[in-house]
Amino acid sequence: MGFTLAERLRRLPPYLFAELDRLRDEVAAKGVDIIDLGVGDPDQPTPAHVIEALCEAARDPATHRYPAYSGMRAFREAAASWMKTRFGLELDPDREIITLIGSKEGIAHFPLAFVDPGDVVLVPSPAYPVYRGSTILAGGEPVELALREENGFLPVLEDIDPQLLKRAKLLVINYPNNPTAATATVEFFSQVVDFAREHGLIVVSDAAYVEMGLDGYRPPSFLEAPGAMDVGIEFHSLSKTYNMTGWRIGFAAGNAELIAGLGKVKSQIDSGAFDAIQLAGVAALTGPQEPVEEMRKIYASRRDVLIKGLESLGLRPCPTRATFYVWCRVPEGTDSRSFASRLLTEAGIVATPGVGFGEAGEGYVRFALTVGEQRLSEALQRMQQLSW
Repeated sequence: MGFTLAERLRRLPPYLFAELDRLRDEVAAKGVDIIDLGVGDPDQPTPAHVIEALCEAARDPATHRYPAYSGMRAFREAAASWMKTRFGLELDPDREIITLIGSKEGIAHFPLAFVDPGDVVLVPSPAYPVYRGSTILAGGEPVELALREENGFLPVLEDIDPQLLKRAKLLVINYPNNPTAATATVEFFSQVVDFAREHGLIVVSDAAYVEMGLDGYRPPSFLEAPGAMDVGIEFHSLSKTYNMTGWRIGFAAGNAELIAGLGKVKSQIDSGAFDAIQLAGVAALTGPQEPVEEMRKIYASRRDVLIKGLESLGLRPCPTRATFYVWCRVPEGTDSRSFASRLLTEAGIVATPGVGFGEAGEGYVRFALTVGEQRLSEALQRMQQLSW
């Protein structure tokens, strides 16, 4: 008996990282030792004090009940305190912060609150595939804004078609950026605020890598820009900052109406994050931050190894002062899929083809710095054996 998927699912492209996993497993099944520089999943353990907080909370029967849809107040207060300490922002934990089951969940659900069928959502390209997919699932039309190297991988807002702007509802930004590792200033964010006001747009800021600044660089929050709270919502993740990818915990902060809209969607879809994990999140946000700084140092050292090695091979990696990614031009005469395929099949190296992040990602591949320096050096040695 055959079943037909809903049109919204048929419009979705294959999820990039699921496809990468399939290809990696095919090659690994042949006995190849795989060095996975594809999906950005931190390889270091969650800090010990966070694990201890989870264990203690999980033993408390009070955490075994349904959690609040908007999250525990203790977690929202911790998030507000962290935003105050980190960015100098005063946020109301009851109205301007909501707990998420990871920031991906919040980003994916947000268009359901504000996008009607036919509305345009302006999404960066290259970009995290969820921006595009969640727009399609909400019935909206994703329109890609090309991020070009010559523009510092920032969108050129004045080049957006005025006719599209009349139908546009959301503008998505992501800095520090995945996959390009580009960064943005508060001055740029202020331009985004003015643009959003002029055209009646909601700004969705994905700040998953805001704590992954390297060499002493401290990336700003979009919400630091004057007027940002009037037009925007920002998504924060504990996954990358505290090596908690599998824990699924994060929060959104911003305009109270936008937070309420997202909360209304979530009340229909999920039952909130497990209270014990939220209490572990409190420990992460309010506890010692030295583990975060240690991770920054590890990523900076790995970046130096990889960039130096890629340059020695004649490749052109882009500068990286944030995230744990290196965005690199592919050799002339090839494309991103072909190059990534060669790396996998001939060298056992997983890299992400740039076109998988959007059309403007063609000509690049993304390497994740989520393996140790020894494995990075081994990957470079394998690449040295290839010719292009």
